[in-house]
Amino acid sequence: MRRVREATFAGTLVGRLVRGDDLLEELTGICGENAVGAGRIEGLGAVERARLAFFDQAVREYRFFELDEPLEITKLVGNVSLRDAVPFVHAHVTLADASGRAYGGHLAPGTVVFAFEFVIERFGGIELIREHDETTGLALWAME
Repeated sequence: MRRVREATFAGTLVGRLVRGDDLLEELTGICGENAVGAGRIEGLGAVERARLAFFDQAVREYRFFELDEPLEITKLVGNVSLRDAVPFVHAHVTLADASGRAYGGHLAPGTVVFAFEFVIERFGGIELIREHDETTGLALWAME
């Protein structure tokens, strides 16, 4: 059964991170400082090294892996919602190495920025709250 709600556009934040920043931690901090509880994130740039994850559906847990080399961020896309009453950034990233090979997954703490530019679109008229979903084992939006 589909669960859909309407959101309004409530503004945009644009910016960049600096070399050495932790990508996920900084995006989460920006959302907290700017009271973004529902929104969308997009960005591109490069990282010095990356830490990503893949959700193993069979055992219902994240499998983390590291890429210890400079990589281009060809696309970062994600959303912002509230988990335990604080902003939670859920982002996926696609990275490319010097040969053009692509890697992707859930963005995890430990991804170190070389350069990064972002757009965060804030939604209004909606509250997105993450709650545990028994069917998947994930914290998903409660769309009652």
